[in-house]
Amino acid sequence: MEERVRILLCEDDEYLGMLLREYLQAKGFNVDLFADGESGYKAFVKGKYEICLLDVMMPKKDGFTLAQEIRTVNSEVPIIFLTAKALKEDILEGFKIGADDYITKPFSIEELVFRIEAILRRVRGKKGKEITMYKIGKFTFDTQKQVLMIGDKVTKLTTKESELLSLLCAHINEILERNFALKTIWIDDNYFNARSMDVYITKLRKHLKDDPSIEIINIHGKGYKLIAPEAEGAKA
Repeated sequence: MEERVRILLCEDDEYLGMLLREYLQAKGFNVDLFADGESGYKAFVKGKYEICLLDVMMPKKDGFTLAQEIRTVNSEVPIIFLTAKALKEDILEGFKIGADDYITKPFSIEELVFRIEAILRRVRGKKGKEITMYKIGKFTFDTQKQVLMIGDKVTKLTTKESELLSLLCAHINEILERNFALKTIWIDDNYFNARSMDVYITKLRKHLKDDPSIEIINIHGKGYKLIAPEAEGAKA
């Protein structure tokens, strides 16, 4: 039987905290709930958590401070901030500290679960050796050299093109969530970065047009999906 993912949840709103814990536990997670940053930190040091959900405005120790202290203990554990603060400066501060995601209240719990699962997939993928070569249909994609090859044709990709194609390959025939891609590559999911990503998606479609079995489709309201008959990864 697969072991349940253990989540550290720090939320000082008693009702919201209980609601989140009950819902996440119903979804198969193991959740420890704490109402302030100080008790949350003590629990983190003693326990073994795979992801942390931290409210920013908490008594005794705020979420930003708690995240910084967690990072001194474990530099890799994923952190998602839950907050009513939607100012760009606060969001950037969260990512500078090392947050993996940032969701503003009020939010959909279903969306939170989606974000948790997306981050866990990414983290688990990183635990293996880094994939340096993908076979996508008739194409070969070298992530280190940032080149896309088909037959004798070699296309040099820009860094952004390569990063975006790598994410699409990692989620082959699955939805690549739009906000996740933006925050992974561009750090901020603002309007201008979103338009920039759309441009890069268009460029990737042109690069891949030599194999008609490959398609990048828009999933309305969610993100993109790279459809291909093959996307095998060779590891370093």
